Parts: sequence; C-alpha cells; structure tokens
Amino acid sequence: MMACLLEAPLRISVLSEVTATSRHYVDRLFDPDPQNVLHGVIDMKNAVIGNNKQKANLIVLGAVPRLLYLLQQSSSSLELRTECSVVLGSLAMGTENNIKSLVDCHIIPALLQGLLCPDLIFIEACLRCLRTVFISPVTPVQLLYTDPTVIPHLMSLLSRSQHTQEYITQIFAHCCKTPEHQTVLFNHGAIQNIAPLFISPSYKVRMQALKCFSVLAYENAQVSMTLVNVLVDGEQLSQVFVRMMQRDKPIEMQLTAAKCLTYMCRAGAIRTDDNCIVLKTLPCLVRMCSKERLLEERVEGAETLAYLMEPDVELQRIASVTDHLVSMLADYFKYPSSVSAITDIKRLDHDLKHAHELRQAAFKLYASLGSNDEDIRKKITETENMMDRIVSGLSESSIKVRLAAVRCLHSLSRSVQQLRTSFHDHAVWKPLMKLLQNAPDEVLVMASSTLCNLLLAFSPSKEPILESGVIELLCSLTQSDSPALRVNGIWALMNMAFQADQKVKVEIVRALGTEQLFRLLSDPDTNVLMKTLGLLRNLLSNRPHIDPIMSSHGKQIMQAVMLILEGEHSIEVKEQTLCILANIADGNTAKELIMTNDDMLQKIKYYMGHSNMKLQLAATCCISNLVWNEEDGSQERQDKLREMGFVDILHKLTQASDPNLCDRAKKAMQQYLA
Repeated sequence: MMACLLEAPLRISVLSEVTATSRHYVDRLFDPDPQNVLHGVIDMKNAVIGNNKQKANLIVLGAVPRLLYLLQQSSSSLELRTECSVVLGSLAMGTENNIKSLVDCHIIPALLQGLLCPDLIFIEACLRCLRTVFISPVTPVQLLYTDPTVIPHLMSLLSRSQHTQEYITQIFAHCCKTPEHQTVLFNHGAIQNIAPLFISPSYKVRMQALKCFSVLAYENAQVSMTLVNVLVDGEQLSQVFVRMMQRDKPIEMQLTAAKCLTYMCRAGAIRTDDNCIVLKTLPCLVRMCSKERLLEERVEGAETLAYLMEPDVELQRIASVTDHLVSMLADYFKYPSSVSAITDIKRLDHDLKHAHELRQAAFKLYASLGSNDEDIRKKITETENMMDRIVSGLSESSIKVRLAAVRCLHSLSRSVQQLRTSFHDHAVWKPLMKLLQNAPDEVLVMASSTLCNLLLAFSPSKEPILESGVIELLCSLTQSDSPALRVNGIWALMNMAFQADQKVKVEIVRALGTEQLFRLLSDPDTNVLMKTLGLLRNLLSNRPHIDPIMSSHGKQIMQAVMLILEGEHSIEVKEQTLCILANIADGNTAKELIMTNDDMLQKIKYYMGHSNMKLQLAATCCISNLVWNEEDGSQERQDKLREMGFVDILHKLTQASDPNLCDRAKKAMQQYLA
C-alpha cells in the first residue's frame, strides 16, 4: 500500500518539471518586445525538432492558438510569421493527435490565408506546413475544397518555385479522393498546369506530378482521354510514362508511371493491346512482384496488375507466362522467407505486421489471372498448397484477406474441372458456408456467387451443401436490401432446383414461402426477376413434380404468370415465363389450370402471332403440350382449342421460316390428325 502512495507524487513532479521548461517557451510568445517574441519562436523551433514529447507539451500548454495569432497579424514581421509557420509545421510532424489539435485550432484556413502574401519564402513555409497537415490520414481532405477560391489560387502559385511545385502537387495528390475532387481539379486546369512539371530538373517535383496524375486518372475517362493527347516538350505523355518505367529509374517512379498507364487503359483511353501496355506496363508490374522488392512495392505491384488485366483475357494469358508469375506469387504466402537474411529488425517487425497485405494482394492477382482461362486456373490450383492457402484465407482475421480469398475462390469456381476435383478434395464448401454467417455485404456477395457455382448439377459439393441447411440461408439472402445478394440467393436456389428430387423442391418452396416467391417476381431488378423465373421453371420441370406444386400453389403461380405476360418486360423475361407455362401444360392435372383460363389462352394465342420468333416458339410449345394425344381428355382440349382458332395459327406456322418453329407447329398439327 505504501509503495503506491510513494509512486504518485514522483510522477507528478517529473511531469511538472517538463511542463515548467515548456511553459517558459510559451510565455515568451506573449513578450511585449517583438524581437524577444521572434527569438522565443526560434528557440522553440530548435527545441521541438525530433522531440515528440516536447511537441505534445507545447500543444497542451496552448502554444498553437498564439502561434496562429502571430502568423496572421499584419503587424508581425515577415520573419516572425515565417518562423511561426515553420514551428507549426514541426508540431505537425509529430503524432496524429498533434495533427488533430492543429486542425481543431483552424490551422488550415490560417495557412491558406497566408498564401495570399506576396513573399515567396513565407508562401513556401505555409505550403510546407499545409502539405504536412494534409498528408496525415486524420485530416479531412474536404477542408481543401470548402473555399472555392483556394484551388485556382494554388494553381497560380505552381509556377513560383520548385518548392511550391512539389508541395502543391503533393497536396493535390493526397486530397483527390473522390470523382468530385477529380472534377474540381480538372476544371481548374490541373492537367495543363502540372504536365510541364514532367521536365522539371527536380526528381521530387516530377514524382509528385506523376502521383497527382495517377489519382486524377483513376476510373476517370474524362481525365484519361485528356492525358492521352497531352504533349510534354513535343513528346506524348504516355511515352514520358514509358520512359519513367525503365529499370534504371527509382522503383517508386516505375510503379507510379505503371499505375498511370494502367488507369488510362482501364478508363478506355489506351487499348489493351497497345505496346505501351503489353510490352512495358505489364512486364514492369510483374517485376514489382519479385522477391527483391519491398513489401509495399510487391503489394502495390500485384494489386495494380490485377486491376490492369481484370477485364482482358489476352493480358491474363500474357501475364501468366511472364517471369513465372504464378509461382512467384506463391512466395507472398511464405513471408518473411528467411529471418536470418533480414538484417533490419525494424523492417522485419513492420513486414510481419503487414504480411497479411501480401496475402490479400496475391489472392486478388490470382483471382484476376484465373477469371477467364481454364489453363491458368489449372496452373493456379496446382501451385504448391494453393487450395489450402485459400481455405485458410477464408477464415483469417483480416476482413480484406477474407474478401480477397473468396474472390480468388469465386474465380476458380468458374471451372467445371476445378469444381469436380480440387474443390471437392478440399471440401471448400465448409469454410465458405461458415463465411456466409453474418459477414459484411461485400464478402456475402462474393461468397454467395461462389456458392452458386458449387451448387451446379455436376458439382460433387452439391450434396453435402444441401445437407448442411443451406436452403434457409439462401432464402434469407433473397430478402436482402442489396440487389446483388437477392440475385445470388435466388440464383443459388435455381441451381439447386435443377434436376433435383422432389424432396428438395418441396423444401425450397416451403422455406422460401409463396409470399416471398411472388415478391421476387415483382422485383424491380430484372436479374432477380429472371433468376426467380428460372427457379420456377426448374421447380416445374420433371413431370411428376409439376402437379404437386401446382395443386398447392397453382392459383398464385398462374396470377404471377399473367401479370408478367401483361407487363412491360423484356423479350427474355416473357420467353422464360412462356417456358414455365409450357412446363405447367405438361402436368396431368396442372393442364386444367390453363384450359379453364380463357384469358391465359388468349395470351398464348397473341404470343403465337408475335413478331419475335422466340416468343412464338415458347407459346407454340404450350399448345403442343395441351393437345398431346396420349393423355386423358386430349380430345376435349383439342376441340376447345380448335374452336378458339389455334389450328389455323398452327397451320400458318408450319410455313414459318425458322426450322424449329416450323417443326414444333407440324408436331402439334400431327396430334390433331392422329
């Protein structure tokens, strides 16, 4: 007990000593003699350099408001105002808490105001401090855009000196986070003003200009199309970027130039088969994935490469045979490979903390590589322990790794071969089902897409998944607010119902419930509607299954069919609906639901005379099933349909130009003659 009492006063005395020496600095800021104030600020500047504790003390003691006051006073000498901005810049170099305190004291508007002063040295000091504040993750970038005069003024300062060029482009690069920001910068002439900086003698200026263009071009067609036509000293900008990717250039420059060209290509400004992409950008990004590169470079290289080739199968094929990329990526999981070789302990510690970023990047790149080509998928799954790595990736603590692993799995699940072999051998469905329990939406979308593929008829995983209670889970997805999740939920059910036995079909209808089924049939999203129709069609295929479902839900199903056939829907939707009707017409008792519904028969007649051949064919299939001879009551049905004029239409259709339609009409006519 005594020890505890002794401890406390000691701590207080140490703290008060530190604060006392710091207070002396703050007190000098209030000296009536301006010369003493200036010396006080200079002493303070020397005291805080590299000393985070001292910085924190001065902030706590209230130095910031006073420094900002002196900075803004027109009566302060230029030298004093400049020194104040230097000290503020130094305080900003400390912890994130320091930055928060500075921002809360409204340092940004004060410094922006300072930029209106004509003195270049003072402007540079304000910009340097602004740069430090803005590159911190805790500063709201929106603060750069609150006053509409700021961006044009910064553009006008670009030409003043190398320092203004470096700091301003760095501020722009950091504060361009949204399409709106891109537009503001673009409209204020960012491209014309920054392009000339590529021939600056200063590496830092060239580098910041490059970073700035990469964030401006990202997913922005307007910027990318403009960049393609920019000339720098008579040379096309894309060629300038190609030169910056040469192996003798610093890695950061190579990587950022490759990003610029990647973003321009993805935005449609450069073709994917252009030499600057195939022969320069892609190989440069593959080089960034090698063991020799630092962790951040390997991560950025892999993620940029994944993005570059995502939509293009030709680039995926080229990348897969460049520098053994597929096996090179396997090293991303063995990190760090040999501890003895790493001399820099600080670096090792950093890398161990960030090793999950490597795994995430590798999964993303594998997903992109394998999204179209069967041979590449085979190569990936045959890479050492790949399937085990994906399976363990699905349960990692980092949500980003889980998402990337499931993306990779989804990409590989597009392969019939892999579904039948490696997916089955590794029981991939188990961790996938686990992942589907309360995951965030973006993980759910990917995981449920993968599940759709695992539920295809030829997938050996289909049976065990069915037994694991997946139906309830999928039915709950169909009630999601997200259209993508509703589509996947219903799509997976549709795959599950394909050629399923009656027990499974009854279970699906029970779990989904008729109300939800009909809600989905009026879903505003066409994809959801199409998959729901697909589900209905699969439920109502196989003759013995048609009557039981129609006897319990026939009335609602017929209503839904009628609503769709009368509504404003695409040809595809109506064709799918008529196919469902043809399935119903194949049931023994279900037929009567159509035969006793004259409105429905008139609809079928209308579609048999439709201008679209697919709809004519589907409608003719309905009638063909209704008039089929071998079934009870066929005579009465034939007579009723003859009276309604169907035979005349069939007769006309036997002359149709489409062989399928002609054939179908002839078969139906033969039922009358038999």
